[in-house]
Amino acid sequence: MNKTVLQLTDISFDYKTTKADTSNPILRNFNLTMLDGEFISIIGPSGSGKSTLFRLITGLEQPTTGDVLINGINYQNRFGRVGYMPQEDLLMPWRTVLDNATLPLEIKGVNKKEAYQKVNYLLDEFGLKGYANSYPSELSGGMKQRVSFLRSVLNGSELLLLDEPFSALDAITKLSMQEWLLKQWQALNKTILFITHDVNEALFLSDRILLITNSEKQVEEFNVPLSRPRNLRDLNKQTVIELKDQLIDQLRGR
Repeated sequence: MNKTVLQLTDISFDYKTTKADTSNPILRNFNLTMLDGEFISIIGPSGSGKSTLFRLITGLEQPTTGDVLINGINYQNRFGRVGYMPQEDLLMPWRTVLDNATLPLEIKGVNKKEAYQKVNYLLDEFGLKGYANSYPSELSGGMKQRVSFLRSVLNGSELLLLDEPFSALDAITKLSMQEWLLKQWQALNKTILFITHDVNEALFLSDRILLITNSEKQVEEFNVPLSRPRNLRDLNKQTVIELKDQLIDQLRGR
């Protein structure tokens, strides 16, 4: 039986307003259990609380109520226990691919020689062979995201939070990166929580999809009716098309 990697229990969060002593509800009684090796996507309109949820999981924000458990423990400091990859690659322009990727190892106190050896070993697997000494300005959007993902993996956590990492890419590169991400996820045996606005992307990547509505902050869960391994043609299956239509209708409030 797979162990529970992430447990969110009755998570609520409000941003306090300054003009009046009122609050702006972002999340209400949110619950989630993620098992080891799962891939779950979260979709919902802007302002529904998706990115705030990630900030709560990483510890950048604290919930108004509820608990965030990583491997069954409510850590006060979750630094290094969760890998986070934002929408922007956030690579340091003055550092090479090698030096950008080794950053989490540096922070952990790993000596430079050992860090370089570890990253050099992984560059080929991440499609970055020959780019160790390149700077971010010399990379395509897809290559930058590969470096960013490698850096997140080197954090060492089994749980990765990916916040719309492919949204800025062109359509062809985006499809290629989705296929690449699935291969990396399966090879690395990570647990991934993924935010996207793209319903097709959520269907292709995920085991389950969580849909957060904007008005009542309700969360609905949908199992993706696809086995693994899978390919993009599987999105043409009738059961998947029907689920896609259902998700789009609910996103539109129908």
